[in-house]
Amino acid sequence: MTEKQVESIKLKITKYKRALAADKRMWGGQYHDGQGNRYKITAEYIKLQDYKEGLKHLKWFDTNFPDDGGHPIFLFEATLILFMCDKLKEAEEKAHITFFSNTYLLDTFLEKETLQFQKAEDSDWELEMLAKKFTYKKADYNDFAIWMETVLQSRTFLDKANEFIEIEQKLLTEPVGRTRDKLVNRLYKISYG
Repeated sequence: MTEKQVESIKLKITKYKRALAADKRMWGGQYHDGQGNRYKITAEYIKLQDYKEGLKHLKWFDTNFPDDGGHPIFLFEATLILFMCDKLKEAEEKAHITFFSNTYLLDTFLEKETLQFQKAEDSDWELEMLAKKFTYKKADYNDFAIWMETVLQSRTFLDKANEFIEIEQKLLTEPVGRTRDKLVNRLYKISYG
């Protein structure tokens, strides 16, 4: 990466942070961030391979948006940053959440056959974004990809994933009522802990 490209990325980060600060001022000390600037910063730190700053941003994100689960690409980026900062336990938890937010994403990153499961409408967009940003073959992500393979093959992950998929399939035909409520609650517990 050239010095000019690095400067351009740093300017983007500054722009996003300024927009967030202005947003907070405009809303009397609270963030609304309708433009999603809070999600864009992690990708820029990854481009710079500045994972320590990316980790700081994730901590800021969790402090300021505690109820925001994030979208699948952001969760994937968070997993990568946590891994690169040697926060393996947290990275594994985030990898699980990433999978449960989009069952195709991690397999797509690893260039594996994806689960044949009903996709959300925005899955195609997410997969396209992932393909543009990351690829298994890039040397920078090889260690991460190997670690991700191990996580996805662990007994803990496989048990959760199988139950998750089974519940998702039941929800496709389960009418509104107690049984559906129980399934949805169980799905939430599997996805978030």
